[in-house]
Amino acid sequence: MDVPELRINYTPVDPDQFDRPINSFCIETGEENDELPLHSHRKGQLVVASHGSVMCRAPGGLWIVPPQGAVWIPAGILHSNCISDYGKVFVVFIDPKASNLPTTCCTFTISSLVRELIHRLSAFPPLYPVEGPTSRLGRVLLDELVQMSTEQMYLPISPDSRLQHLAASLLNDPSDRSTIEELAARYAMSERTFARLVLKETGMTYGRWRQRLHVLVALQRLSAGATVQTVSVDLGYEAPSAFITMFKKMMGKSPRRFLAERASITSREDFA
Repeated sequence: MDVPELRINYTPVDPDQFDRPINSFCIETGEENDELPLHSHRKGQLVVASHGSVMCRAPGGLWIVPPQGAVWIPAGILHSNCISDYGKVFVVFIDPKASNLPTTCCTFTISSLVRELIHRLSAFPPLYPVEGPTSRLGRVLLDELVQMSTEQMYLPISPDSRLQHLAASLLNDPSDRSTIEELAARYAMSERTFARLVLKETGMTYGRWRQRLHVLVALQRLSAGATVQTVSVDLGYEAPSAFITMFKKMMGKSPRRFLAERASITSREDFA
């Protein structure tokens, strides 16, 4: 997928070496390390953000997870995860035979019970006894995972080379305010043809698709410590109020409230 290079700044884990239906690992990131190439596992992968954010790159789109959310990557799907600097995540690997989780990438809202189970399971060695308390804990976690609700933290990116190029351009410069007329001319299309192409390939109008991209970029940068004012400027908004209004329309609440509610979950559950 022709998008800007993301970074993976943690030591990767090979889950396929552990013959267990479910494993949980705690990973803390540093700063400015390199990204692994796109890769896949025999097992599915759930990435839960505790501090910071996670952006997952996979064929067809980008998924981003703010604190206390999760991204699910099914078994066999090529992917690469970028965790924000000095972030902390829990990565859960699941044998596809052990649970009936979705067969496509998606994001989830994580319940307090699921967070605690993931946290607890990560404290045990990956090759825990097949029968015993840890194994029973894993089975309870598997039962709970199938009940998670989804979130709209996904930016569809079409296989169409023109839209891939546009996505890469906007991710490199999200402040780009080119009009539909200008973009259509850039890709040698009429305005109507360009608008139809975006709608057909993404399921959204261009304006809404760009807003979705702005929300994902904003969540990643805000989770890394950037201010609302800085992010609004980076995204090309004339004033923070305009950015906040857009964010509220897309997410149902202001950026500060959205992240504050996630932070309060962290404090209440001691998931640190």
